[in-house]
Amino acid sequence: MGAFLLAASGILDGRRATTHWRYAPKLQTMYPGVRVDGDRIFLEQAGIWTSAGMTAGIDMAMALIEHDLGRELCRTIARNFVIYYRRPGGQLQHSSLLDLDPDSDRIRQTLAFAREHLSSNLTVERLADTARLSVRQFSRAFVEATGMTPAKAIERLRVEAARPRVEDSRETLDAIAHTVGFDDPDRMRQSFVRVLGQSPLAVRRDARRRVSPT
Repeated sequence: MGAFLLAASGILDGRRATTHWRYAPKLQTMYPGVRVDGDRIFLEQAGIWTSAGMTAGIDMAMALIEHDLGRELCRTIARNFVIYYRRPGGQLQHSSLLDLDPDSDRIRQTLAFAREHLSSNLTVERLADTARLSVRQFSRAFVEATGMTPAKAIERLRVEAARPRVEDSRETLDAIAHTVGFDDPDRMRQSFVRVLGQSPLAVRRDARRRVSPT
């Protein structure tokens, strides 16, 4: 819980910081001067690094090594320790499907279907048909099971699918938008800002900086 120690010292005042999602509300309540972001696995601002827990601490350590000593050494260490080379700090702490985790088999199967068909036109009518419910029954059951509307859930799934492709930078934003089901890059940008707090271009710039630190 290093973020709490840093916050208590005043170091995090006015800065963005993260911690385990379960304790993020407590951190924000105790230290309102900190800009708490409970979705990220780690964050760096003005040389101050915070992470979301033990495994996220490993990701943060790898990012620090890459930042200070370069990509190749980071890759070598990752291979030697058999760990993931570079999980971006901006990545959500958990996937949208795990976050939703509905008890209803019908809703869970519908979410799985949606993730496999993100490039399709996933209207509420189509999702309701997949769940074998009327639109009204489905919409009510979905909100009760997940706490959000079908449209919001699909948006989160599409952002989650688009993010690694945006960071990879080998595809245009227009191509990525259509691949994961957004109508156009502007619609994808709006969704990124809502879900991640950053535009796709900002996410891509951050990824490039991590790969080629100056």
